[in-house]
Amino acid sequence: MFFDSWMGLARVLIVGTLAYVVLVLFLRISGKRTLTKLNAFDLVVTVALGSTLATVLLSNSVALVEGVLAMALLISLQFAITWLSIRLPWFKALIKSEPTLILHDGQFLDGALRDQRVTRDEVLSVLRSQGVSDATKVAAVVLETDGSMSVLQSVHANAAIATLQDMPRSSGG
Repeated sequence: MFFDSWMGLARVLIVGTLAYVVLVLFLRISGKRTLTKLNAFDLVVTVALGSTLATVLLSNSVALVEGVLAMALLISLQFAITWLSIRLPWFKALIKSEPTLILHDGQFLDGALRDQRVTRDEVLSVLRSQGVSDATKVAAVVLETDGSMSVLQSVHANAAIATLQDMPRSSGG
């Protein structure tokens, strides 16, 4: 239960080091975009890469070369999806969500909150973390495509309104 063999430990050290070096090398070659958190597909790739590395490290039934191929496949697929989404508008619309306005000029947009399954308390928590104590003094809160919330302060209301003019509003709020 606590110890199987010295060979198992040696395998983890050797294969783990090699797999880690290959993963870092792949990430450097593939660029910064590979580990961004811009959308759900990026998150899936990041989690899958971590899972693949863990499997290569801890499973004797997965050879290092198989794990390296799996990591290369994940990075290649992520590259292909982002390449297609940049070049084909219909593909981008298929895989990427749009930011959603959930609070505007201090007023909660209840339809948008409901559509996005976000509560007022969650928005208020984000406002508090940004040092905002009064939601009515906020120009906007936007639920971004990665699930984070951006707070646009009323101090910059003119700039915030200009930024928000092209953003589609949810029909429910």
